[in-house]
Amino acid sequence: MAMEWTDDLSTGSAAIDDQHKELFKRVDALLEACGQGKGKAEVSQVIRFLDAYVVTHFSAEEQYMEKHNYPGFAKHNALHLEFTEQFGELKREFEKEGPGLYLVVRTNQMVLQWLLNHIRKVDRELGAFLKTKA
Repeated sequence: MAMEWTDDLSTGSAAIDDQHKELFKRVDALLEACGQGKGKAEVSQVIRFLDAYVVTHFSAEEQYMEKHNYPGFAKHNALHLEFTEQFGELKREFEKEGPGLYLVVRTNQMVLQWLLNHIRKVDRELGAFLKTKA
């Protein structure tokens, strides 16, 4: 199962979309590695990437929301915090147990769910709002 960026995922903000595209690229690499039986080796790279990504990407989105007084800021920020907490649990598990098969599956599920639900719905709403402020 390949993860490919499609135009229906675009928020209209080049900066946000470029960060999302990089996330898709990393998740696709993990999925490809899993298909080749190499998921355990790839998951550590994805976790390192996500560790930095959640800080930089969420911060960038939140700055846009604050700058433009986005009315959905509280809800959107709460979703970012929830993902950050879930990722923190995943990272702690990785540090404790290493890159086992269960961790690979959980990483895939967590990130895929985030991509499909958050970007397609919540981030696109933000993008539509930001377009009105351009």
